[in-house]
Amino acid sequence: MTLLSRLGGLARDVIVGRVFGVTPVGSAFATAFAVPNMFRRLFGEGALSAAFIPAYADAQRQGRGHADALASLTVALLALVTTALTVVIELGLLAVLLLAPHDPERALSLKLIMVMLPFMPLICVVAILAGMLQAHNRFGPAASGPLILNALIVGVGAWCLLTGRLAGEGVAYAFGVATVLSGVTQCWWFLRLLRPHVSWTRAWGVASDRARTMLRKFVPVALGLGTLQLNAFVDMLIAMWPVWVGPTLLGRAYPLTEGSAVILSLVQRLYQFPLGVFGIAVAAAAFPLLARHAKENDHFVDTLRRAVRMSVYIGIPASAGLILVRHEAVGVMFGHGKTGWTPADLAKAAAVLAGFSAGVWAYSLNHVFTRTFYAKSDTMTPMRVALAMVGLNLVLNITLIWRLQEAGLAWGTSIAAIVQCVVLGALARRMLGREGWSGGMLDAASVRAAMKVVLATCGMSVCVWATLRWMPAATADGHTWTWQAVRLGVGLAAGGTSYMGLSLALRMPEWKWLIGRG
Repeated sequence: MTLLSRLGGLARDVIVGRVFGVTPVGSAFATAFAVPNMFRRLFGEGALSAAFIPAYADAQRQGRGHADALASLTVALLALVTTALTVVIELGLLAVLLLAPHDPERALSLKLIMVMLPFMPLICVVAILAGMLQAHNRFGPAASGPLILNALIVGVGAWCLLTGRLAGEGVAYAFGVATVLSGVTQCWWFLRLLRPHVSWTRAWGVASDRARTMLRKFVPVALGLGTLQLNAFVDMLIAMWPVWVGPTLLGRAYPLTEGSAVILSLVQRLYQFPLGVFGIAVAAAAFPLLARHAKENDHFVDTLRRAVRMSVYIGIPASAGLILVRHEAVGVMFGHGKTGWTPADLAKAAAVLAGFSAGVWAYSLNHVFTRTFYAKSDTMTPMRVALAMVGLNLVLNITLIWRLQEAGLAWGTSIAAIVQCVVLGALARRMLGREGWSGGMLDAASVRAAMKVVLATCGMSVCVWATLRWMPAATADGHTWTWQAVRLGVGLAAGGTSYMGLSLALRMPEWKWLIGRG
């Protein structure tokens, strides 16, 4: 179900990219869509779910009444807080619209955010309801929510493409309304699925102590798990400067354009695909085991070592592979349609994808290391590191964009993630003491495994590079898109086949671990 939702998300982004192109309207929609989704990742899927699910599972052991009380109190508080936050932000945006000098592009962006903000409380509640379904072992239905969102947006986008209504303000509002409607639909759907498992109640007394304990963990966990999301949101704000403020900064021409935000937003989905399907999945699977063995060092370190090795096994070739096929990937995703991205736009998108892709392995490991601290009941260390990395990312962004334009934002995010990975790994080693090195995470077998991954990735990279070099490059005739798709498919096949073959030749056990046979 998760794989289907990711594929649906790619289809959604391809359609959005073709409807809007690299235009100010596209950037306005991308930013408006990013605002509620950032809160969803921080409040719903991220921090609160990480704190809520263990508490809810513990309440279930106390009896259904305790579980129902905690669920009801959590959903009520989340709905109240996020709705109040929505109202405050809406009033602030309305004040800006009324008081600031009128600018059509800025006004459109702010109005779209106002239209889509109600999606935030809805989708945050949906994330908690999904966590409850997981606690009741309904994993497939819990992952079905994004399919509703993707279906509605793809439906609106298909209608726009068929009728020729492209890149207009009305189209952007239609997408916004469809997004909010998907939040309402997902809430209804998940509440219906939970009927056999939950009886909603206002008798919250038995859950108050457990809820207070859960909420104390919220802010540190939100920042610790949300570093990548916060950095991505900072990137988006910087990219929106030409739309919100103007083409200059302190009298100097700003290096980004009104279409930069849409390039940044859509390209992010490409590197997030392997990260979401594989990288974060490894950390999510390891977390319950780490928590279970928190006081058993041998088991704890063995689980951590496996999680690190699997993240490296997936992340390093994913980084290399995405960089190698970056031109073909963005060409296939966004290089066809009436709004048509220009060759210059596609070149910018490929450079952005290369920058983001360089850090895929670090993004994956950061999720593992962060959950390592949570399993040891330490939520403050990842939070402090995360805050420092958000600051580092900001400094890198405002430094690199003058030379690398949009790609500077991507490289800033990757560099900050790599630094975060090194710092968290060193702190995890210190937390574990002697076991941090010789006993597990970086024992001799793990070092040999990492060297094999690097060797196999080098072999895979040579194979992909040679394959793409052997194939003729896409030309400027009518078959450009088709030929790019062929090149992308052949490149992916060559990379996947060669990496698996080298894994077998080098006797790397990680592929068996991934399918549960090792």
